Amino acid sequence: MSDDVAAQFVDQTNQINPVVELTAEIVCAFVANNSVPTAGLADLLQSVHQALLGLGQSTAAVQEEVTKATPAQIRKSVTDEGLISFEDSKTYKTLKRHLAGRGLTPESYRAKHGLPADYPMTSAAYSAQRSALAHSLGLGQQRRRMEPKTVEVAETVEEAPRSPRGRATSASPSKAAVKGRGKKAEAAADEGGQRS
Repeated sequence: MSDDVAAQFVDQTNQINPVVELTAEIVCAFVANNSVPTAGLADLLQSVHQALLGLGQSTAAVQEEVTKATPAQIRKSVTDEGLISFEDSKTYKTLKRHLAGRGLTPESYRAKHGLPADYPMTSAAYSAQRSALAHSLGLGQQRRRMEPKTVEVAETVEEAPRSPRGRATSASPSKAAVKGRGKKAEAAADEGGQRS
């Protein structure tokens, strides 16, 4: 080993660098549980060591700088037929599902792009269509209080009241009593009903 590489592993008090020690422990545990080719061992050691060195430092990853939308862009993004997303510049009837797929809520989307709190999440045409459908189904209407209907009672009864089975009830119960006893008994009951 060269002196520069050795200095990297051993500090001034002749102790092993804790990052190197941790790298060795991680690689040993990984190799014990996984099959690693001999040629790939050096690359594995180097990648684990670089990852551990990068943990203590601030990340140099460039985050996307999102520019806030101008008032003109906000006005143009809201049309009657759809809303233009600031994420992918496509037109949507409703942005809620689109934003959920990107891990955003309506509030975070508004904050990310500098949109006002009353920025719509559904297009005007879509809202009108859904409203018309709801009204056609009778939703959203207050229940009308039904006044009790008054029934006019006729003073005279023109027909004999009907039994629950829909048959007219007779004044003489003799027909019902003699039912099933034969024709002579029915004829006698008819004569008896006509006499009274």
